[in-house]
Amino acid sequence: MKKLLYLFFVIVFSSVSAQENKEFRLSSHILDITVGKPVENVDVKLEKYNETTKQWVSVINKKTDKNGRIGDFLPKNKDSKSNYGKYKLIFFTEDYFKNKNMESFYPFIEVVFQIQDNQHYHVPITLSPFGYSTYRGS
Repeated sequence: MKKLLYLFFVIVFSSVSAQENKEFRLSSHILDITVGKPVENVDVKLEKYNETTKQWVSVINKKTDKNGRIGDFLPKNKDSKSNYGKYKLIFFTEDYFKNKNMESFYPFIEVVFQIQDNQHYHVPITLSPFGYSTYRGS
């Protein structure tokens, strides 16, 4: 009976969590592949490119949570096209490596991408002191 009750709560809370994630259009995640763990407490800045002025404009600053995630950079708007455009996520990784007494080649990482539709965008990075990788996740 306890196992059945536990399974029920896992399913209910997982579906609530999944529904909450659908409310946002842009999320990210950092995984340190040297230790195979999420990277928490890293500052990440989101900027949007202004096509008129040809300059990057700050949108929001966030920190990764204990799971290395940020799930709510851009909430869905009623005017869904207002979020379309070119964006840049800047991951400030220097302090993370300094706190681990590790040398790193990248003091920060910039990932530029564009939002062109109403789909969920997930932009994660896998990180090591001397390299990183990114891709469009889901």
